[in-house]
Amino acid sequence: MERSRPEYLVGKLLSNNLSREEFDELLAGLGETEMSPEYSGILEEYFNKLMSEHDVRTPLQLRS
Repeated sequence: MERSRPEYLVGKLLSNNLSREEFDELLAGLGETEMSPEYSGILEEYFNKLMSEHDVRTPLQLRS
């Protein structure tokens, strides 16, 4: 399955391989006042993946 352009741009951003032109395109897609739903969904999915990959504990749980 081919990735969408926003998925491609976010992937390049996260791997630190984004060109200046691609960065400008990413910022335009994020919008000035509200993030486009496609970008929002991709970033939320990435955040949730990161959270599930790590054992997230509160400071109180870390003391025990």
